[in-house]
Amino acid sequence: MKKYKRDTCLRVMAGVVLGGAFLLFSFRAADDLFDISKNLDIMTSIYREINVNYVDEIEAGEVMQKGIEGMLSTLDPYTEFIPESDIDEFKLNYVSTEYGGIGALIMSRSGGVYISEIYEDFPAWKAGLRAGDEILEIDGIPVPGKNPEEVSELLKGPRNSDLKLVARRPGQEKLIEKNIKRGGIHFNNVSYFGTVDDKTGYIKLDKFLEDASDEVKEAFLELKEEEQINSLILDLRGNGGGILQEAVKIVGFFVENGDTVVIQKGKDNRNVIAYRSSGKPLDMEIPLAVLVDKNTASASEIVAGAFQDFDRAVIVGQRTFGKGLVQQTLRMPYNTLLKMTIAKYYTPSGRCIQALDYAHRAMDGSAARIADSLISEFYTGNGRQVYDGSGIYPDIHTEPMRYSNVTYSIMNNLYHFDYATEFRNQHNNISPVASFSINDEIYEDFIGWLEEKNFDYHTSSEQLMDRLKEVTAKEKRFKDLEPEYEALLEKLQHNKSEDLLTFRPEITQLLENEIVSRYYFQEGRILSSLKYDKDVEQAVNTLGDQQLYASILKGAGEYKTIGKPVSILARANHDNLESAPSGIQDETAIPLEQEN
Repeated sequence: MKKYKRDTCLRVMAGVVLGGAFLLFSFRAADDLFDISKNLDIMTSIYREINVNYVDEIEAGEVMQKGIEGMLSTLDPYTEFIPESDIDEFKLNYVSTEYGGIGALIMSRSGGVYISEIYEDFPAWKAGLRAGDEILEIDGIPVPGKNPEEVSELLKGPRNSDLKLVARRPGQEKLIEKNIKRGGIHFNNVSYFGTVDDKTGYIKLDKFLEDASDEVKEAFLELKEEEQINSLILDLRGNGGGILQEAVKIVGFFVENGDTVVIQKGKDNRNVIAYRSSGKPLDMEIPLAVLVDKNTASASEIVAGAFQDFDRAVIVGQRTFGKGLVQQTLRMPYNTLLKMTIAKYYTPSGRCIQALDYAHRAMDGSAARIADSLISEFYTGNGRQVYDGSGIYPDIHTEPMRYSNVTYSIMNNLYHFDYATEFRNQHNNISPVASFSINDEIYEDFIGWLEEKNFDYHTSSEQLMDRLKEVTAKEKRFKDLEPEYEALLEKLQHNKSEDLLTFRPEITQLLENEIVSRYYFQEGRILSSLKYDKDVEQAVNTLGDQQLYASILKGAGEYKTIGKPVSILARANHDNLESAPSGIQDETAIPLEQEN
């Protein structure tokens, strides 16, 4: 009898507690609804008063859009509002790989707009346009003074529509007039695939938009069947990501069916999803190497992270960007869209590689990187130690290419671009990419060409000396230091001609790559760069050494721990985590076409 009463009492108490929790939840929900209603009422009232009473005429839609953008800017840089006018561009950037245009990249320079790249087999190429041509008119509209975005809109249009383009080619007095029919411009996710030696395949994957996995599959099968490769390099450097499901499919080609590739976790239970490999794998045994760098992000990090956690591939390069956030595109009223971060994703070992904390910002609004004290240790299938909160750290770290000041100056002033333009105008053809090189004759001609441009630059030490002079002058101490300053400056004075010889190898690579692109376009540019690519060389050597490859994946010796926080700190100068590099894409949880 006493037990019955006690159980009854406990049930009553439990009911009271649950009832209290329900009431508390109800109160909180009511408070939230009140706050939402109140703030919407305030926003509507302010918007109405501005429209009616503000002293100057305003664009009502623009004011509201700025307000929406301001609200979203408090969240993260990947949550954004897309007005109806920007939907086509949004689809091109995040979903589709095709648009109507002429197939040329453009750049702004000294008030003019120039063609910077021509894509082979597209309308601009067929019309005989070249990189270096200055665009003067499009359909009678003057181009000088416009920014590249405005000119790009003039070049784009429906497939098979006509445009008239007037251009000026350097070294030619007569203007170029072309009637061009726009075409469907399709850029593959896989920009190149081939072999880097007799046995190693190479696939360059630039993005994860529609059909990315199909393109990787086709490239791999062709390399395996026709080239009979026995190892593979997947190059994800500079790949800003794209559609999450495409990344899952690509991992699934090389791991067991049913393996959990990535898990996304959001506040809403509907956004907690485990993505698993499905279908028959293409090859679970072939040795793999994945190339990454600081611009490898989003879906690229899902692939690299999964392969690393499964001990399925050796990761080579530099630490990746660290974007562990998933976005979904929601349809809004009046044909607008909201791309919103709905979840974080976690690699198979359980780590979230998000490197910036947008929820806790500094006073200036900048997002700080995840504190080392908050970074946790996780384990791969073979027990290797990996870490969250800081991107994907490679199994083999390589130093990124660092150019000298003289080379940077050539690049910044586009001297390599201008010389390649003149070279192309004077030479109708060159030898194949594999055999073409910048010989003594071409290099000496380039140096002479530079002298005519009054080429000069500042070394890092000279820049420091300028800063020293500026600071000491402000402190009114420069006159006392001037004799010593001038003596030191004279010793540091660079010898331009000597630098052009000292740094010839890297200048040669830069020049060769640009010249080759004028004849063999994007494929030629990639082939040219592969000849000097240290990351590819490291990957080839690792794949070719079976003992080393196995040791890395088993976590032997120095390969037991990958990217411990102290190592991350030691390499902090190599990475910029303050803002997303250009090209960073989003993990789109559900492609636009499949949304309800």
